Amino acid sequence: MATRPRPLSPHLTIYRWPITMILSIMHRATGVVLSIGMLVFIAWIATVAFNESGYDFLLLILKSWLGQVTLFLWSFAFFLHFCNGIRHLYWDTGRGFNKDKVELSARLVLLGTTLLTSIFWLIK
Repeated sequence: MATRPRPLSPHLTIYRWPITMILSIMHRATGVVLSIGMLVFIAWIATVAFNESGYDFLLLILKSWLGQVTLFLWSFAFFLHFCNGIRHLYWDTGRGFNKDKVELSARLVLLGTTLLTSIFWLIK
C-alpha cells in the first residue's frame, strides 16, 4: 500500500487575521504585561517605604530611555486592556454581536487606546 503525503490545512500564516482575533490575543497579552508591570510598581512602593538609595536607583532606571519606553508600553497595555474590558462589559449585556458592530467596537477600542495613551503622556 503506497502512502501519500497528507494534505496540509491552511494555517495562521495563510489567512488575514481579523481585528477581533488580534484584540482577543492582545487582551490576554496585556493582562500578562500588566501583571508583570505590577512587580515594578511594588518595587517602587517598597523603595519609597524602605530605602532612599534604592528609590533613587529605581528612578534613574525609569527615567532612562529604556525605562520611558517600558512605561509607555505599560500605559498602552493598561489602556488597551481597559478599553477592551469595557467592550466586553458591553457584550455581557448581549448587545453588539453583529459583524458591523463587532468591527466598529474593535476600531473604537484601538482609537480609545491611542487617545487615552496620548493624553496620559501629554499631561504627565
